Amino acid sequence: MVISHTPAGGKDGVRTNSKTGLRETTPPPLENGDRLTRDEFERRYDAMPDLKKAELINGVVYMGSPVRFGKHGEPHARLLTWLGTYAAFTEGVRHGGNTTVRLDWDTEPQPDALLRVEPEGHANSRITADDYVEGAPEFVAEISASTVSYDLHDKMDAYRRAGVREYLVWRVEDQEVDWFLLRDGEYVRIPRGADGVYESSTFPGLRLAVTALLAGDMAQVMGELQKGLDAAEHAEFVASLA
Repeated sequence: MVISHTPAGGKDGVRTNSKTGLRETTPPPLENGDRLTRDEFERRYDAMPDLKKAELINGVVYMGSPVRFGKHGEPHARLLTWLGTYAAFTEGVRHGGNTTVRLDWDTEPQPDALLRVEPEGHANSRITADDYVEGAPEFVAEISASTVSYDLHDKMDAYRRAGVREYLVWRVEDQEVDWFLLRDGEYVRIPRGADGVYESSTFPGLRLAVTALLAGDMAQVMGELQKGLDAAEHAEFVASLA
């Protein structure tokens, strides 16, 4: 496929299909700061198959930067290991990473990790016919550089308004993890227990040993999670979803 012309001003361009020789229209590329509807955002995103990450937050486009190993790739993998293990032993719960979520008509983020309840009648979100998450997952996690990131500002506000019940932000440069619970329409920080462990109120048994996570001690992280999976509250939760 050869692009022959792409005009400025947000209008469709024209390209020549190298296989058929026919001229076709092509959407303009996404750019940081574009102000778009969700439908237009998806149209442009679909036309950029090499683009790895773009988000629409309150009608504004945010483009992902190249991902570094220590500051994003490895922390991301640790979170997915933790959440994936919980989901594996919690029937009725599914997890995902870097998945597009249609929150509302102005916001379509691509959170680093999410946890959602699956059974109808219990879930806040659903999987659409075209395989997107629509609605607010119960739990969302993001890998962030620091407190100045939009993860703790514009995106956090979007998750709050959409009704995401729990929101975790790992501030890699600050070596800290914040966990928020939606209460009366506002996010409040969940305090760690006396043992330094966070525990979810939405997903019983989901426990996080923060110090071990930051140190890369995944054996201890998984050991603390196992305590939660073995608890009676977790078994009761699974039974309630059946």
